[in-house]
Amino acid sequence: MPALKDLFLKHIAQTSDSPLLLEIERAEGIYLFDSANKSYIDLISGISVSSVGHSHPKIINAINEQAGKHLHLMVYGEYIQSPQVKLAKQLTQLTENLLDSVYFVNSGSEAVEGSLKLSRRYTGRKKIIACRNAYHGSTSGALSLISNKEYTSKFQSLSEEVDFINFNETGQIDLINNNTACVIIETVQGEAGYIPAHAAFLKLLRAKCTETGTLLIFDEVQCGMGRTGNFFAFQEYQVIPDILVLAKALGGGMPLGAFMAKKEIMNCLSFNPALGHITTFGGHPVSCAASLAAIRIIREEKLLEQVPEKEKLFRDLLKHHEIIKVNGKGLMLAIHLKSSQSVINCIRLCLKKGLITDWFLFCDTALRISPPLTISTEQIRAGCLIILEALDQLEK
Repeated sequence: MPALKDLFLKHIAQTSDSPLLLEIERAEGIYLFDSANKSYIDLISGISVSSVGHSHPKIINAINEQAGKHLHLMVYGEYIQSPQVKLAKQLTQLTENLLDSVYFVNSGSEAVEGSLKLSRRYTGRKKIIACRNAYHGSTSGALSLISNKEYTSKFQSLSEEVDFINFNETGQIDLINNNTACVIIETVQGEAGYIPAHAAFLKLLRAKCTETGTLLIFDEVQCGMGRTGNFFAFQEYQVIPDILVLAKALGGGMPLGAFMAKKEIMNCLSFNPALGHITTFGGHPVSCAASLAAIRIIREEKLLEQVPEKEKLFRDLLKHHEIIKVNGKGLMLAIHLKSSQSVINCIRLCLKKGLITDWFLFCDTALRISPPLTISTEQIRAGCLIILEALDQLEK
């Protein structure tokens, strides 16, 4: 029988020519364990997914309980299913009912696609404005929102109805006009290297969108569900979007995405034509049950309240190294090094030492720090020690 690694390379479609090739057998808390039972500190949470840790008992119990009742029943939106209804109510309450209608999908890319369709359907306009160095997904519509031609040029032809502005720069806001359907923006830019939005920038965007009848979409696929210290990052800015996009940590480790809006906006997808947006597996009952459990865990374990002190500890432990600059917000931090090669070498050394970090698509000179919110202060110290040891070794 061929080794699992060989079968992986032969039969699994590859996303790059250099996969990590870790053969993970199990996961618990902040740790992954390979086939030799070597443990790895997971400082990226599967790219901001496993925010309440791997295999949390309450998540597992919720999954098992729902699986014992039923799995998929019908395409989305036809049957009344308790996990969907309860989760939708919970999410709207988390926005203080500012956004009171939820459309569940399977992933972040699909949630972005749905939000773009919703904005064009509601406004009757075509033009979209996105930010340079943003990442909103890999499906064709979402890919059109990426300014980096190196990333998109091989997949033409994409939508030509997209204009780009610079993140946190107010000079191009006048590009938003009465022909603009929506502006889509990450509240904290992810693949650009965890860059938080400036409050003044978001407020000017909000004012301009209101003035022109343009819908403002906040993509919180990475920064939502507690990563910045609030359930949603926009809550700190006190700037309310027309549409909110969620995924990744939303499912508590299960596949789940959503876009949220006011009912009066969302309703336009239900007629002329009916089924204007549809998904088979969106809002899968097991995923919704896991999401409800994840929200309960965040509340019961007071994980939001712990984010500021954990962020401070990361910064304090790392700031003394002369080649490090740290930026970001909450528990989504970017460690900037001297070069992209330094990042690659550091990732490899950390992996050997039992720690998983990663790079950014549009910022190849920084390491990604996005651990489970459940990480303890002792585990933060252990993780930072490995990073610092790796950097010292690189300098030598």
